[in-house]
Amino acid sequence: DKTIQRVTRGKVTLPAIAGLPSLVLTVKGRKTGVPRSTPLLCVPHDGGWLVVGSNWGHPKAPSWAINLRAADRAPVLYDGHEYAVSVRIAEGDERERLWQVLLQTWPNYALYAKRTDRVLPVFVLTPLES
Repeated sequence: DKTIQRVTRGKVTLPAIAGLPSLVLTVKGRKTGVPRSTPLLCVPHDGGWLVVGSNWGHPKAPSWAINLRAADRAPVLYDGHEYAVSVRIAEGDERERLWQVLLQTWPNYALYAKRTDRVLPVFVLTPLES
C-alpha cells in the first residue's frame, strides 16, 4: 500500500479500493528524529480525521502511535493533498463518543480491543490553518 500511495500521491489506496478512507501519516521517531510515513485507516470527522493505535489488538502499541503521542503536530497526506495537523488523544467521554464513530466505519476495532489489555488510543488530527 505504501508504494501505491506514494506513486499516486495518496489518491489510490488499498483501503480506498475496499471503500475505506485512509491517509498517510508522517511522524518523527521520538528517539531518532527520523520521519517515517505510515498508511492508516482513518475516519474523517469534524473537518479532520480520527486514527486508532490498534496494531490489530497486539499487546504492544504500533511504533507510529508511540511516536505520535510524543508529537504535537504532524503532516498527513489525504486524497492527494498534504495537511499539517495538530495531534491530541481523546480521553474520557469524548473518547467513548468518538469510539462509536470509529466503529461505524471499521467494526473490527471492537475485536482488536478485545484482544488486548491496552486501551486503544484514539488520535484526533485537526488541520492547522495555513
